[in-house]
Amino acid sequence: MTIPESELIITDEGAIYHLDVKPSEIAETVLTVGDPGRVAQVSKYFDTIEYKAEHREFVTHTGTYKGKRMSVVSTGIGTDNIDIVLNELDALVNIDFKTRQVKEKHTQLTIIRLGTSGALQKDIPVDSMVASAYAIGLDNLPYFYKNNSFLDDNFSKQFMEHCHWDKRNSHPYWIPADEGLTNVFKKHGYKLGCTLTNVGFYGPQGRVLRLSIPNDDFHKHLQSFRYQDVAITNLEMESSGIFYLSKVLGHRAISLNAIIANRAAGTFSEDNIAAVENLIKKSLDIITEI
Repeated sequence: MTIPESELIITDEGAIYHLDVKPSEIAETVLTVGDPGRVAQVSKYFDTIEYKAEHREFVTHTGTYKGKRMSVVSTGIGTDNIDIVLNELDALVNIDFKTRQVKEKHTQLTIIRLGTSGALQKDIPVDSMVASAYAIGLDNLPYFYKNNSFLDDNFSKQFMEHCHWDKRNSHPYWIPADEGLTNVFKKHGYKLGCTLTNVGFYGPQGRVLRLSIPNDDFHKHLQSFRYQDVAITNLEMESSGIFYLSKVLGHRAISLNAIIANRAAGTFSEDNIAAVENLIKKSLDIITEI
């Protein structure tokens, strides 16, 4: 099937529209960061940088670190942006831009999120690192695609009952990271966790400024929830979308989080830049082994 121009937008220069990247300019190992400014924070450690692109909030640097070719791509915030980035990354390696047809041979990407997050449990200190072995999505993204039969309805039922969930919000889902990547980072001492991906930063994450929220005990419900004996460790806004789209598109993914706040303790990192820097430096060396 030939994909119409309206569905796959390719620029006159041969780049995919939002990322503004050509197929030859993306590596098979992709590090995603939310903040466009964090791309350079990662790529400054590269031995070489062969390509740079910037379009809207999407910044891409491709180069090598200790001989391994990799790309760093900023996603912006939220699973709506993740839908754009993951689909376009997949298109760059699995669709022929000349024929507009899916390639016969599938290319698997390794997608690693390097992000910041807030801990939900008191025993996870600020400035520590959590590797997300699982994600819980409150974003509804999978239900816009047919590929969701593998999602765990038993989890959804238990979560909604435990958290007194308003069914008008979304249908929560549970999805694991790539098991092989999880084992690699576990071996290197990262705390494994379950990351809750939410659809906003304030009310959806239980923050109250001038607007009240309907469930004042939301955090208490999240802190006490367990599924398969796994507790929710941290909150952010991208991981579930990355895991879901990676799984259905045939890629492998994991999310690595610098904990810069502890919501249970009400604390915030005194040097969150250093916390992120530590995550980047430690993770890059491990990624060269993957």
